[in-house]
Amino acid sequence: MNVRNNAKELTLGVDTHLDKHVAVLIDNIGQVVDTKEIAVTSFGYRTMYTWCSSFGNVKQAGIEGTGTYGAGLCKYLQDQGVAVFEVNRPNRARRRLRGKSDPTDAENAARSVLANESTAIPKSHDGTVEALRFLVVARKSSVKSKTQTINQIRALLVTAPEKIREKCYVPSSYQCVKACEKLEAEPNNLVESSLISVVQLLAKRWQLLAAELRDIDKQLKVLTKEKAPTLIEQYGVGTYVAATLLVTAGDNPDRLKNESSFAALCGVSPLEASSGKTQRHRLNRGGARDANNALWTVTLIRMRNDARTKKYVDKRVTEGKSTKEIQRCLKRYIARELFPIMVSDLSCLT
Repeated sequence: MNVRNNAKELTLGVDTHLDKHVAVLIDNIGQVVDTKEIAVTSFGYRTMYTWCSSFGNVKQAGIEGTGTYGAGLCKYLQDQGVAVFEVNRPNRARRRLRGKSDPTDAENAARSVLANESTAIPKSHDGTVEALRFLVVARKSSVKSKTQTINQIRALLVTAPEKIREKCYVPSSYQCVKACEKLEAEPNNLVESSLISVVQLLAKRWQLLAAELRDIDKQLKVLTKEKAPTLIEQYGVGTYVAATLLVTAGDNPDRLKNESSFAALCGVSPLEASSGKTQRHRLNRGGARDANNALWTVTLIRMRNDARTKKYVDKRVTEGKSTKEIQRCLKRYIARELFPIMVSDLSCLT
């Protein structure tokens, strides 16, 4: 039997899904108070909060997927004054030992918050950076589809008749597409007419995606110049790189304790890889890979064109550092340089 005690301070854990969330309440000593399944609707959120309040005061909550399935619940709880923390997926080894179920995952989420293991504050998803995120997501999809389309065209042209291959199989993607548009099939040649109709269809798709990318890049340029003018002025930081870094930081970058937190979020913080007499660090393969790639882009640009960076690279080469080690160091320095600039730009939005 559940004992109601409004003086209790409780911790909520939620395992989120598309249609249903599973919530578990635990008290200050880690005992499970109750478990409930709720619908992913406004009514479901209110029902869950009323259910929580019937057992005591909900002080904090741990939610899996605050940026995806749990975004709505996260926002609702924050509006109610509950401290919400992002919870990572349970450790695989621990999951194998204890088993897997939605109530178990929800309970683990609550316990990780109670033990101060999960302290990450969710992104707010309510400002200009969220608008940039929409554009960045769409751009990635467009770039991928555009690349796939031209690869499909070239794959078909490799085995095409000689006269078609000579006209269309050229290095420039734009010229290749234009040449495909001008093709005309000989009458009563089924294979050739089928090939030409397909490559022309793919050529139209490539042009539509190119136009889509131009439109997205135009919107990204306007938003980044307006909302992050100082960041966009930094050497090697283009529109897409700036947008990617802003999306990684979120609309509320104050949730990050310092620049080292941002570096860890981008996967550029050094990790120990020492063994025996060898003392070294290695590349971090964790963090947001898009942000890591953005910093890598800035690193390459500076290594090729920036005099100060070239001097640094020469110095590290004489010390026996490999190219990857030098890039790791540079990405860390660039993250340290850009983070305060980014925070300053974002603070001007409020």
